[in-house]
Amino acid sequence: NIEKQYGNPQDIEWAIEGNDIFIVQARAVTTFKKPEAGKKDEKGLKEVINQIRDLREEFWTDVKVVGDAKDINQTLERAGRVADFLELGELMAKDALNRNESCGAHFREEYQTEDGEALRNDEEYKYVAAWEYKKDGEWELYKEDLEFENVKLATRSYK
Repeated sequence: NIEKQYGNPQDIEWAIEGNDIFIVQARAVTTFKKPEAGKKDEKGLKEVINQIRDLREEFWTDVKVVGDAKDINQTLERAGRVADFLELGELMAKDALNRNESCGAHFREEYQTEDGEALRNDEEYKYVAAWEYKKDGEWELYKEDLEFENVKLATRSYK
């Protein structure tokens, strides 16, 4: 894959024409302060979580919200959106870290076949997940098991 070829996470632009996929551009992801952040493995996910927590602390320390309480305050609204995205980003990394498998958007480098395909674990991760917010950086996982009566689980090959 392109990430392996260049040795680090890549921001990739691509296009499809007919049955062909074309890579238009690939460039290194430069948004992480430490190179291990952004790697799709346990160490990288933990580093991303730490960096998001640092960003959130810096955000709440440095945020400036102008305006007054009498009017609609778009600056306050935007600050709330940034806070929400920081929280969502951390939760997505936590959810990926929670899954010891590769499936869909949760591809983990340590859970792949020799051919680089996703290595699923349907026995342990055959559920719908919902996370309840407790406080900054802390959520509780709720699971609802999925039962497949009319569909046979199968691993998709992307080759």
